[in-house]
Amino acid sequence: MESRKLSRRDFVHMSALTAAGALLAGCCPAAPTAPEKVVVTEIVEKEGEKVEVTKVVQVTTEPEEVVTVGGRIGEGISIVFFPGGPAGGPFCTVVYNGAVQAASDLGADVDYFFSDWINEKMVTQFQEAMALNPDGICVMGHPGDDAFEALIDEAEGKGIIVTSQNTTLPRLEARYKGVGFGYVGQELYPSGLLLGEEAIRRTGFGAGDRAMVWGLLSAPTRGLRTKGVIDALEAAGMTVDYIEIDDATNSDPVAGTATFTGYVSSNPDVKLVCTDHGGLTSTLETYLTAAGVGPDDIYGIGFDLSSATLEAIRGGWTDLVLDQQPYLQGYLPIVQVCLTKKYKFSGLHTDTGSGFAHKDNVEDLAPLVEEQIR
Repeated sequence: MESRKLSRRDFVHMSALTAAGALLAGCCPAAPTAPEKVVVTEIVEKEGEKVEVTKVVQVTTEPEEVVTVGGRIGEGISIVFFPGGPAGGPFCTVVYNGAVQAASDLGADVDYFFSDWINEKMVTQFQEAMALNPDGICVMGHPGDDAFEALIDEAEGKGIIVTSQNTTLPRLEARYKGVGFGYVGQELYPSGLLLGEEAIRRTGFGAGDRAMVWGLLSAPTRGLRTKGVIDALEAAGMTVDYIEIDDATNSDPVAGTATFTGYVSSNPDVKLVCTDHGGLTSTLETYLTAAGVGPDDIYGIGFDLSSATLEAIRGGWTDLVLDQQPYLQGYLPIVQVCLTKKYKFSGLHTDTGSGFAHKDNVEDLAPLVEEQIR
């Protein structure tokens, strides 16, 4: 850098150049160019005199103006949402709470269809939902691709955005992902496998030990979680007895008490019981008590937190629970439909099932469980 004194002629010369530059800039806007280094001149005051200073600087183009969007993105958008089970059920209530919060946050208009976990009812209700001509339908995927395919094809043909929660519809998700078909929930088989493997790691059970898995193997896709648990226990060498959850118990877990007590009576050597259903897991203490066994007699594992499950963990009746965070399965599908409807976003696939709850950490989650958020 160098400096020198400025003469009157220098000031006149610089003023002329500045005026000419401004005129040219106004007539012929320059195209954006890549950043470059240039030599510029500044006038500064030094020791009481004005002097000219030259230096090399980096020149960059001006950033584009940022466009901001106001208002809630769900305003004016109508959605039908499936929480899954019976109104007031422990699992679907948390799902419902998440959806209600999303609707409030985003301003969407949402109707709720409770299905009692009955696949045929979900299919019939989807037809009813489509007749309302909503902007979007958030459906539990339990009936499977085959049962839903014709209906979802019809809905998509009408411009209705469809997305799923809790249970994947892999074929339909792949077909309509580009127009907003997403998924929010656990990855089913890996979740079952994860729970079974963690139970083995914690207990050391293996060859010669008996387990009972109460699940939904017959359900398309949904049964993959049950299969994951069975595979993990059998890989450790355990003898696994499987019981299918019937429709009555699926809708009202207390209805399965006789089934459970009958099994334990016939198999007093059972060491581990898995209830592959949030409602059944929340009823595990009732089952064990009715069967006349204590909290330390059978290692109980299952899925999803609830107030009843929280108390069962505290009392030692339930030992290990995989929390698939159902609140998110309510909240995020509403977000998906609104984002797709307003901004044309494609479907997002979100895995919510990976964490465990047990006696060592459940108190950290307890306030949220009691608020029916976790």
